This record gives sequence, structure tokens and C-alpha cells, in this order.
Amino acid sequence: MNYYIITGTSKGIGKALAEELLKEDNNYVVGVCRNSTITHKNYRHQPLDFSDIPAVEHNLQKVFLPYNDAEKLVLINNAGVLGDIGYVGEAMPNERFEFVFDVNVIVPAMLMNTFLQVYQQHPAQKLIVNISSGAGKYPIDGWASYCASKAALDMLSMTVQKEQDMRGSGVKVFALAPGIVDTQMQENIRQADVERFSTVDKFRDYKETNALAQPEEVAAKIIQFMHNADKYNDVVVDVRNM
Repeated sequence: MNYYIITGTSKGIGKALAEELLKEDNNYVVGVCRNSTITHKNYRHQPLDFSDIPAVEHNLQKVFLPYNDAEKLVLINNAGVLGDIGYVGEAMPNERFEFVFDVNVIVPAMLMNTFLQVYQQHPAQKLIVNISSGAGKYPIDGWASYCASKAALDMLSMTVQKEQDMRGSGVKVFALAPGIVDTQMQENIRQADVERFSTVDKFRDYKETNALAQPEEVAAKIIQFMHNADKYNDVVVDVRNM
């Protein structure tokens, strides 16, 4: 059995990934998110609120069960938040930075850490895929916390892969940018004020011209990527370059 532990499966890319994987009888999905929107015999919902770090810490053992029959163990850190759009120093609440980094960096780091600890001696093939963003590679005005958090996730992924290579564990770690996808996050972006995000009109045009990828399309590419992960040497990968 292949076990996929996926965060943020209630909607968007996470839900599309889970539903596509569940089409195969030898796949089992553990969905880690606040709300359950999937019903399937090979699906287990583990409720967690990623903005509540103590609660995450106290419930990690419920996520990473022994799974003794696993041939493959995959952690997909998909859940993420954009946070408030606006310029640093201009009515930006300090606590919003903490919220974005908790969800986009701290929780993925905790999940990776626990995944590697629990399954260190497990003979299954092990893979970690962190859903990143092109925003982690260049600055976008109004998106400071999001850009910085995704840059941090990329570096976290590269560092963990270096460590696993030095240990000779065989674990593969990736930071995968999915491109521009038609999700709730994109809807929130389009509602931003141009004074707080100068290129908002470009994102509105993406929707009007049908330039946004659909979650199901991106999920299929991610699954294909995971099937061929051994062919990729770079840790930071863009779906659009596959």
C-alpha cells in the first residue's frame, strides 16, 4: 500500500490530489486539515488547525501511524496561506506575519521532522513534496510575508535534502511550485486594492483570459512528478517546466 499524508485536502490542489490518488486501490490518503470534504474507504481525515501550533504538536502522533504495510510513504505539505496583502509598515498587523509563517513554514517543518523521525527505520520508499511558489524566488509588492515564507520553504527543502543525502537515507525532498492555479487564494488576490498590490490587474486578467490552471490539471502533473521523482536532481522544481 502507498500512503500519502497530504495537508489542506478540503479544497483546491490538496483535494484534487487526494481524489486523483484515491482512484487507485493501492493508495491510501491521510488528509490533514480542519474540515473533511472527502468520503472514501481509503481516506482518513485528521483534523488540525495549522494556526494553532501547540495543538499541531500535541496531535502529530495521530498523523504518523506505523503503516506497517507501506511500500511507499509520501508527505505532501500542500496547505498554505497568502496572508494579508499590503505594504510592510503600512497598517500591517504584526501578528499576521506570525500566522503566515506558522502555516507556510513552521508546520511543514514540524511535519517533515516528525515524518523523518517516525519512519527513519521503515523500509518503504520515502518522499516529501512541499508545495512552494514562484513568489519565493522574486519579490512581489504587497506579498512580503508570503514571498518570504515560500523562500524559507525552498531553503528548508534544500537543506533537508542535503542532510538526507549525507545520511544516505534515500529520502527525496522537493519544493514544487504549481504555477498559477484557479483556487480560493487567486480569488482573494483579485479582490486586492491596487494601492496595496500594484499588479493586481494582471491577476484579474489571468482569470478573464482563462490563463489559470485548474486544480485537477495541476494535481495530475504532481502525481506524474511523484511517479518519476528519481529522475529529478534539483530540489526546487516548477510544474510548468515538466
